[in-house]
Amino acid sequence: MYKRLCEYIAYIDEQTNPDRLKKLSDKEKEELRDQLLTQTAFFQHERLIHLIVTHIFATVTIVTLVAMMYFKTIPILILFVLELGLLFPYIIHYYHLENGTQTLYTFYDRFCGRTFGDKYNEKDRESE
Repeated sequence: MYKRLCEYIAYIDEQTNPDRLKKLSDKEKEELRDQLLTQTAFFQHERLIHLIVTHIFATVTIVTLVAMMYFKTIPILILFVLELGLLFPYIIHYYHLENGTQTLYTFYDRFCGRTFGDKYNEKDRESE
């Protein structure tokens, strides 16, 4: 999934280049925007699923830690080490999904011609 996300980020980076956007017709821009929103929704769904799985796996790892402290047996220790060894890759994968999805948000903002810096904050405060 991370590889697909990286490939899509590279693709959408190329497509939302301001020089390229100027050459597109309104219909092509609308199709590109719809595609970006659809892909972002797919990655958001994937991110949510991985968040739930990571949370459950972390909870199971903590329960195993408590069981290991209570029962003090080798099989529970081995189970804890295995779970801990898998928990870190889950966390790293979720981290990449989260950051990649956040990157897609910035591409949507670029596509819409918005930047969120000091200028945005000033305009936002003036309109309120």
